[in-house]
Amino acid sequence: MDVTIPTSNGSIGGYLAVPQPEVSGDGPWPGVVIVFDAFGMSDDIREIADRFATAGYFALVPNLYHRGGFVRCVQGVFRQLFNAEGQAFDDIEAARTELLSHPNSNGKVGVAGFCMGGGFALVTAARGFDASAPYYGPMPLDDSVFDDACPIVASFGGRDAGLRGAADKLDRLLTERDVPHDVKEYPKAGHGFANRLPVGPFAPLLRIAGLGYDHEANADAWKRVLAFFATHLR
Repeated sequence: MDVTIPTSNGSIGGYLAVPQPEVSGDGPWPGVVIVFDAFGMSDDIREIADRFATAGYFALVPNLYHRGGFVRCVQGVFRQLFNAEGQAFDDIEAARTELLSHPNSNGKVGVAGFCMGGGFALVTAARGFDASAPYYGPMPLDDSVFDDACPIVASFGGRDAGLRGAADKLDRLLTERDVPHDVKEYPKAGHGFANRLPVGPFAPLLRIAGLGYDHEANADAWKRVLAFFATHLR
């Protein structure tokens, strides 16, 4: 359902998916803040939130594009991501606080993000979350963001030319810091393998270019994320 999230700079919109007691029991339940990709509040990201709810998590997607036009927001949010500071981070923190305030919260909140959102999931892993699940997120410019990181389960595509070597680098950085982690690269998958975007007849061309949905990789990554979150959030 569509919701309003109070932040440090007014309220923003969001999408909240709530576990159903007949499926997930009576709670209390952990929460997950989901950070969308560059396409914003799409049907795909809402469906991902619904899947988390079905698995027994409060899932909240803050609308980081709430304050302006699409192009301006995309540019601004990406700029904040690479600077590791700005309103987008305040909005993500507001979403985390909102989940913690729910009367049926178990007191633990994770973060999951895709593409641009995966970058935010990496940077915010040391900002109060209990577990992080970045999907093909750009690596932070400053490795020190991982010094106090929460446990991380990360997924990358081997055919993602823009993130070549990212999985190995992240695994090394987390190993050096004794951060519990599960980092996996899927050799046949490309960028965006977990997102079902409305690309229509262009899907075959995107796959050739190393982009697009990959059912096998997505299914395996989903199992890993749920198992990892069950360990660290329940």
